[in-house]
Amino acid sequence: MKAIFFGTPETAVPFLRLLAAKTEVLAVVSQPDKPAGRGLQTAPTPVKAAALELGLKVLQPAKPSEIAAELKALGADFGLVVAYGRILKTDVLTSTRLGLLNAHFSLLPKYRGAAPVQWSLVRGEKKTGVSLFWLDEGMDTGPVQATLETDIGGDEDAPALLARLTKLGVELLDPVLADLSSGKVVRHPQAGEASLAPLITREDARLDLGRPAEELHNLVRGFRSWPRAWLELSSGKVLVLKTAPAHPSDPPGAGVPGRVLSVGRNKGILVECSSRSRLWFLEVQPEGKKPLNAAEFANGLRLAVGGVLPLSGKQI
Repeated sequence: MKAIFFGTPETAVPFLRLLAAKTEVLAVVSQPDKPAGRGLQTAPTPVKAAALELGLKVLQPAKPSEIAAELKALGADFGLVVAYGRILKTDVLTSTRLGLLNAHFSLLPKYRGAAPVQWSLVRGEKKTGVSLFWLDEGMDTGPVQATLETDIGGDEDAPALLARLTKLGVELLDPVLADLSSGKVVRHPQAGEASLAPLITREDARLDLGRPAEELHNLVRGFRSWPRAWLELSSGKVLVLKTAPAHPSDPPGAGVPGRVLSVGRNKGILVECSSRSRLWFLEVQPEGKKPLNAAEFANGLRLAVGGVLPLSGKQI
């Protein structure tokens, strides 16, 4: 089988390596290199770096349609797309014999869009998975070749879940490549209720202590990589990096969202949220400073049990 690979970040690299081991990869398409690091020196994308290591041809068009004719001339059997980061139009979608297979980190049709891992966590899903589906002109609406389901851990955050789904996706791809090689092409229409996973904004990650603790914990988990959950205090923005659900034996709420119910020197602070729900804040990062234990942060504010986090007017 002859293939073309489309991908850009580190997440896509294991898929490329398996594809190169199992097929003849005619070209690798990645986004253009961008400045990175303190010196803002131009650096290759992780996929480009891996492709060059494997001795593969790399294409980096500003717009994929610019190379549609070149891709079609390669005569590939199919393409594999993993986190490429560009919308592919009909001229590219039809550039191979079978079409383009996309690895998507949700169980389609749930969480179509740019951030399925993050939104599945934010919305408290208990299960997720990987879908390998054939791209069409819609937003993740094409027919499905194969899926693999997995449970979501109660404290699993976005980086951990993405790493695990990447591994599962590569495991799923292996037998699918064997199926395609033997002519077993499956195109099952997506079935079930669709939901969207749109681009994330910084405002999506704002913590409102007038919401239930479970919702806030899920938000912290989902946005752990970016933009990271945050509180607006009177002293400025504070990133909330890690939280944990309260234990039934922890001190009860008093009906005041933002009140500190407990301070654990080696743990953090137990904060009341809506409806007397409670959440442990374990690790925080004041804007412009280093991460620290939430208890240390509370001590810096001279905030003890019974005190209330000094929320800004925007937070209420």
